[in-house]
Amino acid sequence: MQIDVLRPEELTAAQVDRWAALQAAQAGWHSPFLSPWWAQGVARAQGSKANVKVAVLSDGGEPVGFMAARVGAMTAMPVGAPMCDYQGMVAAPGVRFDPVKLVEAFGVGRLDFSHMLGCQADFAPAFKGTQPSFAIDMPDGYEPYAQARREAGVGILKDCDKKRRKLEREAGAPVFAAFSRSKADFDQLMGWKSQQWKATGQTDVLGAGWTSRLVRDLFQSRDPEYGGILFTLHIGETLVAAQFNIRAHGTINSWLIGHDPAFERWSPGMILFQDILRWMNASPYWRLDLGAGDYRFKREFSNLITPVSHGFVGAASPAALVRHAAYAVRQAAESLPLGKVSELPGKAMRRLDLIRGLR
Repeated sequence: MQIDVLRPEELTAAQVDRWAALQAAQAGWHSPFLSPWWAQGVARAQGSKANVKVAVLSDGGEPVGFMAARVGAMTAMPVGAPMCDYQGMVAAPGVRFDPVKLVEAFGVGRLDFSHMLGCQADFAPAFKGTQPSFAIDMPDGYEPYAQARREAGVGILKDCDKKRRKLEREAGAPVFAAFSRSKADFDQLMGWKSQQWKATGQTDVLGAGWTSRLVRDLFQSRDPEYGGILFTLHIGETLVAAQFNIRAHGTINSWLIGHDPAFERWSPGMILFQDILRWMNASPYWRLDLGAGDYRFKREFSNLITPVSHGFVGAASPAALVRHAAYAVRQAAESLPLGKVSELPGKAMRRLDLIRGLR
């Protein structure tokens, strides 16, 4: 197996088409974050400081696998992290490879990952932990999905209907829009997200220059195959909830979500989710991916769970030894009955990875 490493802009049109075709052909790999367009978009947004690389696997001169990463002096990480919900090698069925040779081809001592698809068998020995990622799959449309949720004893859609009626009685009829081009609504959503992160003591992910450029580039995109999609819910002239998501291959990844706190008692965000699902019924999209994070609304909306894993692949290097030591401390702490104290090493690792990704 030959491994060539290229910059995203160096990929030929044929290579991009091959990557997209491999991804589209395999169920479960349709996420926009695994697409060639994501790697190219991140590289553009990061500009001169970007060091995005694409490993191209070839067998007999034929490209059979593609994986992008942001490559540093000693380590590599997922392209677009921390805004990338899925990671992995997009490869033809049956293709196997040595992940250590992949790391060496990138010219680093280790490759970190945080949301690696659980089906990636070659990376499985490097998994250090796994969590569920939730999605709503509607190959037959909204009504069969809703009926299956009711038969499973899940009442979230019924609750959305009740909230909608209450909102209509007390505040006015909500108006849904898909593919909104309202810059004012887009800016309001970005403001809500920044306020939310600050209020909860989290890092404002959109405060980094490249993340803001990436999101705005996606909002402005008119590419029919890939790009951003803004969904909104208004009461009169007032924006009460919005989602800015990313789309490709029949899949919409729920990404940036916000609502007006003044309307919180009516749960406009949940009403908007239901409106998006109903809109998808007559659209080319059949999956709404909610991503990782074990929240009640994700469990109740979703009918598909995909495991994603964190860990790293290391070549013989100081960088790999450092990560080994960090995980040893983390795993020892998490095995002890110390409550929240047991979580501190893992939180510290995630915090450092967040800072690395936003630089």
